[in-house]
Amino acid sequence: MIKKLLKGAKGYEKQSVLTVILVLLETALEVVLPLLMSTILNTMQLYSQPEVLAERLIYLDWSAFKIVTLDSGLDITSSILTNTVITYGVLMIVCAVLSLTFGTLAGKLAASAGAGFSKNMRAALFAKIQDFSFANVDKFSTASLVTRSTTDVNNAQQSFMMIIRTVIRAPAMLVFSAIMAFIKSPDLAWIFLVAVPLLGLVMGLLATKVHPLFKQMLKKYDKMNANVQEDLVAIRVVKAFVREDYEEERYREQTEAVRQSQLKAEKLMVLMNPLVSVIMYGAIIALLVIGGADIARGKIQAGTLSAMMSYCTQILMSVMMICFIAVQLVMSRASIDRLYEVLETTPDIVDGNSDKTVGSGSIEFKNVDFSYSNNEENLTLEKINLEIKAGETVGIVGGTGDGKSSLVQLIPRFYDVLNGEVLVDGTDVREYSLYNLREGVSMVLQKNVLFSGTIRENLLWGDKNATQEEIENACKAACAHDFITSFPDGYDTDLGQGGVNVSGGQKQRLCIARALLKKPKIMILDDSTSAVDTATDAKIRQGLKDIAKDMTTIIIAQRISSVEGCDKIVVLDDGKINAVGTHKQLLKNCSIYQEVYNSQQKAAAEQGGEVDA
Repeated sequence: MIKKLLKGAKGYEKQSVLTVILVLLETALEVVLPLLMSTILNTMQLYSQPEVLAERLIYLDWSAFKIVTLDSGLDITSSILTNTVITYGVLMIVCAVLSLTFGTLAGKLAASAGAGFSKNMRAALFAKIQDFSFANVDKFSTASLVTRSTTDVNNAQQSFMMIIRTVIRAPAMLVFSAIMAFIKSPDLAWIFLVAVPLLGLVMGLLATKVHPLFKQMLKKYDKMNANVQEDLVAIRVVKAFVREDYEEERYREQTEAVRQSQLKAEKLMVLMNPLVSVIMYGAIIALLVIGGADIARGKIQAGTLSAMMSYCTQILMSVMMICFIAVQLVMSRASIDRLYEVLETTPDIVDGNSDKTVGSGSIEFKNVDFSYSNNEENLTLEKINLEIKAGETVGIVGGTGDGKSSLVQLIPRFYDVLNGEVLVDGTDVREYSLYNLREGVSMVLQKNVLFSGTIRENLLWGDKNATQEEIENACKAACAHDFITSFPDGYDTDLGQGGVNVSGGQKQRLCIARALLKKPKIMILDDSTSAVDTATDAKIRQGLKDIAKDMTTIIIAQRISSVEGCDKIVVLDDGKINAVGTHKQLLKNCSIYQEVYNSQQKAAAEQGGEVDA
């Protein structure tokens, strides 16, 4: 897990390494402080009780400004005591100031590295998601990908900062303090050999139990976020059906599920503090009892016990910190696993090796089978054989779920075939680079998507270098120019998020204009005029012919009137091609086409025409 986290620090290695070095220096200086204090206390005890066990003493004679070594067994004078207190007092101040400085610098560098880590992870996730096929996105779900890019990245960032600071500091403090404790008093240091493994055992048991609980909690987070996203996108539908109370209750249930998951995990986590406290205070009590007896027997000095108490606190606090880190890392491990599940996913669709670009725009389907689940027993399209010549206009009709959209999404490789092949200009689409293939294909999807910004900014997605004349010509062909110019700001009208300021029919026409600006060799309109009236639909089709005469055009439509002028029409039925022919041929030979046509004619006669959205 740590290795995975460190991958995200690319470009911030200097800050990360310096943080580790500064933390080690800070910790070493903190460990030195009890040693200096014990020397002062031992010297004071020797001055007041010359008969106690003495140690060799090194101090600075401030009057002569020279280092003096005093052998054990000699008397401590007031001058020696004063020089010792001043010497070691100054050293303590210097160590404390340096430790504080190193700690402050380490915190600043860790914050910088953590922010960089977060930036790298989000950028890597976003780039990876951009490479995903529709199947990859379907696998994770949009809500889950949003959660991973926000909440999970934040959790991973906290873990990374903890690793370069606390994860280094706690073990270093443990090791340094243990070394100093054994040097100072081996007879008392054995207490730590009992307390530390006991604390480690508690930590390990809790970490094992807590990890799966946090993993379940994050799944519930995904579900809750999916509900929020769905509700916000469909807020107009919710209000239209007066379902606010139902949505609020559903959201309350999901937040309660998250709360229960958190509570279940926290119940285990709260056990850590009392268990660790019992072990820690038990060790301190043992140290006081045994150390006090040693002082009474003259085996050690008071300063030595004071130092051992400090080291005991440092060691046990280090172990407590390691326990806390372990729990936090366990919590974050689920997030880190989820992040790398995305980052290590191989996209279903990868670039081909050819540098060929789309030329004339001819299309051929050869024995194509397709399944969203890649299951031979659950085919969405079966044994599709279809040839579309360059420059032809082809209509596709069929019932809901018959595979119309699935068929055309195989052309720009939003999905790949299960069996067979799709050829563009005689070359399998899998041999093209995705960029070259999709540059030659414009597709207006069923769900029309506009972005925050102005009408002009949205149109320039088709061609960022398009001139005003080219923009207007595309909009005129899509029957969008007139309603755009009716707005006070014209092409600079702000659309709001998702194009909330325009109607469904206007949104469709803007999307068609945007696709035309791309000047594609192949244009695919996936039921993209369903929200306009038949007269406007006819004008759009005529505009398409005028602006791109050599463009291969595929029109998916529910209305027969939208495709009756096509060079040929494909009738799909349950994922198979039922018939191919012109409007007249299909009226004569295809019962499915006849039925749809007659029902629409009857409905149009009864309703007296259609109204623009």
